[in-house]
Amino acid sequence: MPTLSLPLSNLLKNKEGFKRLIADFKYLHSRSGIWTVSTSAPWISSSRGPNSALVSRRQAPVGQLTAGNMCTSSSDDKTSWLWSVYNETKQQTQDLIPVISNNFVNPDTIFANNQMSLQDIEIYGFDYDYTLAFYSSHLHTLIFNIARDILIDEHRYPEGLREYDYIPNFVIRGLHYDVQKALLMKIDAFHYIQLGTVYRGLNPVPEKEVIAMYEGSHVPLEIMSDFYGKSSHGHTMKQFMDIFSLPEMTLLSCVNDYFMKHNIDYEPVHLYKDVKEAIGDVHVRGIMYRAVEADIEKYICYGEQTHAVLQKLSRNGKKMFLITNSPFDFVDRGMNYIVGKDWRDLFDVVIVQADKPGFFNDRRKPFRRVTDKGVLLWDRIHHLEKGQIYKQGNLYEFLRLTGWRGSKVLYFGDHIYSDLADLTLKHGWRTGAIIPELRKEIKIMNTEEYVHTMTWLQALTGLVEQMQVHRDPASQTVIQQWIDEREEMRLRTKDIFNAQFGSLFRTYHNPTYFSRRLSRFADIYMASLSCLLNYDLQHTFYPRRTPLQHESPIWPEQTSTGAINIPFQSQRTTTGTE
Repeated sequence: MPTLSLPLSNLLKNKEGFKRLIADFKYLHSRSGIWTVSTSAPWISSSRGPNSALVSRRQAPVGQLTAGNMCTSSSDDKTSWLWSVYNETKQQTQDLIPVISNNFVNPDTIFANNQMSLQDIEIYGFDYDYTLAFYSSHLHTLIFNIARDILIDEHRYPEGLREYDYIPNFVIRGLHYDVQKALLMKIDAFHYIQLGTVYRGLNPVPEKEVIAMYEGSHVPLEIMSDFYGKSSHGHTMKQFMDIFSLPEMTLLSCVNDYFMKHNIDYEPVHLYKDVKEAIGDVHVRGIMYRAVEADIEKYICYGEQTHAVLQKLSRNGKKMFLITNSPFDFVDRGMNYIVGKDWRDLFDVVIVQADKPGFFNDRRKPFRRVTDKGVLLWDRIHHLEKGQIYKQGNLYEFLRLTGWRGSKVLYFGDHIYSDLADLTLKHGWRTGAIIPELRKEIKIMNTEEYVHTMTWLQALTGLVEQMQVHRDPASQTVIQQWIDEREEMRLRTKDIFNAQFGSLFRTYHNPTYFSRRLSRFADIYMASLSCLLNYDLQHTFYPRRTPLQHESPIWPEQTSTGAINIPFQSQRTTTGTE
């Protein structure tokens, strides 16, 4: 469930406002459970400070919610009573909407999973693609079209596939693909499939069929993707974590759709491997790189703010390095456009074609120096020098040559596995995830429609949970209508983000598999590097302490700051969507 944030500066301006707020929530407390206090919400754009509130709700077991005579009252009386509680709760919830709607989560906030102070950071490292450089939607269309044509021209796929064009916003990042069943789906942090988000080709698979295929909706650990999200060593699931993977998922869906429409018998494993190889060829053969370099203004979004971030770090005496899988010519052309021809003066070390994530694990590959014209030199590398370009290498040699170890290093990347996982688990670097989708999702969460729907959804969930103790047929009929309404709202909130797969971060109330990995491998996360411009380099990021399910939701450190938080639905993470 989402975080609905109420800054104290607005809520507690006067005694009357405070009394009204408390009265409203005392009412909701009496109707739908025990309403509690917490300070887990992100910063609010209107206040730009930490005085914000997480809306969550903790439950306590309840028996009858009225005097004992409700047990023996007539069915009509109980039905009327239930609907009266429903209507009064709904009215009280609607009264809170104007207060909640006036307060927004700032899309330029940096969110913390782990406490981290920029004061401790001496060295900043960066990936290139979707970290320093951001691409327009034209790039996904380019990758899709080239890979589709490779399938037709080189792998002898049907000519009819040329009728398919790239479909923007059909898929989202973080989805799983069952290689043997040719199914694309969203899975939550507990390995459960979000029913309604399973697609074969371009069409959803009925829930009953999904449950029959997987004997439920749980995906066993042994068939999930491996550590890096890959389908290997017996794992039949592939997780798409890269922004570059959006065209790949769309192409898989289109080819599956063509084969099914034309009743063509095919082997799903071969299809997956062929599409993977075709997408890889777009990069490996340099086709994409040449196309982008030829029309850089079409494909790269101008990075004035990226330049400002790098200059800010340089002015403050921070060391910086770049480790990317992209080739030097491509990076050089892009950085000239984004930063300027003197971009290399900002970086102490530049490493291209690093082959991440192998770079972080394989000790065998030595560094090799590359000239400005792309000529590979054969001399042994004893120092990583500023102004030089290096290719391949490995992290262990990098650590030996630079001495940049531990928590004084902060590395930014967009790929949670390839960029961040090994660094935080094995080497103790601090990590920052760049999640461009955040900005769009937060803007959706700030809309009146979303706030209204989610506030009532959470209140209704509380009613269902508390009133389920009434087991007589009349009461159950009413409660079932509430459950049906709740399900309809859940589907509507999913569609707000993406009609097929919903939010990147939520599978209804649970975090997604993507979201859980993000919280584990990234100390901080943000929509873009430009968010750093909003903070000084002494700033400490603190994760919001969301109570665990068994913990009291009121913490001494919260009450000592004068914070009062008014929660609706307790949650496991600080970012809430569906």
